Amino acid sequence: MPNPVAFTVFSWPVRWYGLMYMCAFVQFIALGRVRIKQPHLAAMGWKKEHLDDMLFYGVLGVIIGGRLGEVLFYNPAYYFSHPADIFAVWKGGMSFHGGFLGVLVAMAIWSRNVGRKWMDVMDFVAPLVPLGYAAGRIGNFINAELPGRPADPTLPWAMIWPNVDQLPRHPSPIYQALVDGVLLFIVLWLFARHPRPRLAVSGMFSLLYGCARFFTEYFRTPDYEVHFAGMTISAGQMLSIPMIVLGLVLLFFAYRKPAVKVLQN
Repeated sequence: MPNPVAFTVFSWPVRWYGLMYMCAFVQFIALGRVRIKQPHLAAMGWKKEHLDDMLFYGVLGVIIGGRLGEVLFYNPAYYFSHPADIFAVWKGGMSFHGGFLGVLVAMAIWSRNVGRKWMDVMDFVAPLVPLGYAAGRIGNFINAELPGRPADPTLPWAMIWPNVDQLPRHPSPIYQALVDGVLLFIVLWLFARHPRPRLAVSGMFSLLYGCARFFTEYFRTPDYEVHFAGMTISAGQMLSIPMIVLGLVLLFFAYRKPAVKVLQN
């Protein structure tokens, strides 16, 4: 495993985990500048200045929401017993679902300030999220966080997870970076390249991420498990079910009117 500390500046450690978040924010700006040039978005008046403002609000939403999600959704007993660690974000521990909620709130505030419709903003932002998520998962891997479930010893890429045990395990953060991150980005970017009804891009993101995360959670050691509809699922899977439902609802409303017109014709 690589050293979690990338380098030091005047004896101050700069960690890979933080650098991965920096990469996530940089790719947001880079991909956003490509996205605003797409004709259907350029016609809506999107400009480079909007990206800078959205990034500022989005960073706050990701950090505050992601940390609160980790505290409240995954490890409330630990953090309530060690409140000082709530602010130790450099040690890792950021919930995507919490960050997702944080970004929703942040974009709602920004869209209200600039007079844009909230769901238009979310449709614009959605394709810029998956690669940032992938960078965060790589940071988790370097930090030796989120160990995988035990794997078949013959699996070529099975690994001994640091500070857990001597069992070969799945490198689950890498799976999630590739499936929930890179693969989702490719599908969503291609989908969003063309004009879509309002809510469609956000709905597709929520649906695909929820399904991808539900699948990749099978390879990750659960923080805790719950019983749902006769099944035992992990905390991450439980939190992904509302995203799947939300995605289906948004897609239904996005395509409802065209569907009605088709039926009438």
